[in-house]
Amino acid sequence: MLKRAVWQGLVAGLAGALVMTAAEKLEQRVTGRPDSYVPAQVLARLTGLPEGRQPRWQNLTMHYGQGVLVGVLRSVMAQAGLRGVWASTMFTALRLSNDQILENATGVGAPPLTWPRPELAIDIVHKSIYAFATGVVADALAARDGAGPGQRHAALRPGRHADVGPLDRVAAHRA
Repeated sequence: MLKRAVWQGLVAGLAGALVMTAAEKLEQRVTGRPDSYVPAQVLARLTGLPEGRQPRWQNLTMHYGQGVLVGVLRSVMAQAGLRGVWASTMFTALRLSNDQILENATGVGAPPLTWPRPELAIDIVHKSIYAFATGVVADALAARDGAGPGQRHAALRPGRHADVGPLDRVAAHRA
């Protein structure tokens, strides 16, 4: 299971990072918000690279690197049977936590509750987009392998649903 979760998570994380980046670029066109170089600053602090105006490759390396690596966690969730909207909602908190741990531990960022509310809202929306896009791909790849252990356990227990999430129950009732 873990071997599959790694390659599937790398794929799902990359897909999520690509979708999040597209959404960020669209939002920036609408709001006029400039690119953030926080990922490059975090990478510089973590690796000892020179600080200052970081090159674009450092920003992209950290931005996509985090997205790809954290995608493995969502894939592990999907392989275990944690799939669907509820799992992607839980994963959103993991993605936000990953950023904040790195940014605050390196001194590049400040706790989110200190941010201006519009900036915080934009970050939450973008990380949610990442989490749900990653989840769609991770869930689809894991579904090819069948039900996860958690889903199999649910199928054995009276009153539990063996499907992957609340939206699946709605779709099943409509069919």
